[in-house]
Amino acid sequence: MLNPDGVYLGNYRCSLMGFDLNRHWANPSPWAHPTLHGVKQLIIEMYNNPKINLEFYIDIHAHSTMMNGFMYGNIFEDEERFQRQAVLPKLLCQNAEDFSYSSTSFNRDAVKAGTGRRFLGGLLNDTSYCYTLEVSFYSYIVAGTTTAVPYTEEAYMKLGRNVARTFLDYYRLNSLVERPLAPTPKTRKEKEPLFKGTTLQGQGTSHVGSKLEKRSQTHPKDQSLPTQ
Repeated sequence: MLNPDGVYLGNYRCSLMGFDLNRHWANPSPWAHPTLHGVKQLIIEMYNNPKINLEFYIDIHAHSTMMNGFMYGNIFEDEERFQRQAVLPKLLCQNAEDFSYSSTSFNRDAVKAGTGRRFLGGLLNDTSYCYTLEVSFYSYIVAGTTTAVPYTEEAYMKLGRNVARTFLDYYRLNSLVERPLAPTPKTRKEKEPLFKGTTLQGQGTSHVGSKLEKRSQTHPKDQSLPTQ
């Protein structure tokens, strides 16, 4: 969120001073657009760092007139780069029922020249992909139906989870992430700790138990699921 000062006053797009920050990426002012200036400098530092491979930039906005979620991308003279850019939104369309690939468009309109997507798309190299993810203020229509489904907070969060899942699919597709040996179940019960209030900490996870663990005398071996 680059305009928290404006959001505090009820603005959904402009900053406290009334600037539409997504039109000032080319030359942001540290005084008038401090958050934008800071983020731009950070991205440039990351881009110039040989230890960092900056692959994706996604600017997330709400849309006041269109339905569903969709993306804006850039147009490139290199046809292969242009085709590679379409992979992520196509994968997201498979994962999210509220995302519309038919509403996704790739352009280089002059009026959008000051957006993060356009500016960074011209700054970063051909291994980086820049998008704007737009999501309707109101509702979405599932493919094959005509009924509008109102967006809720949970629906917005679900789309966020589907974006993360799409990144995983993308890197699996490019063999940068190993595929699991077996399908991962959607839900599973975690093994409860031995004593009430005990915290079990593993690699990046923690689980707080509330009941004594029940062990079967006929099955003394640990029956917990393997860590995935």
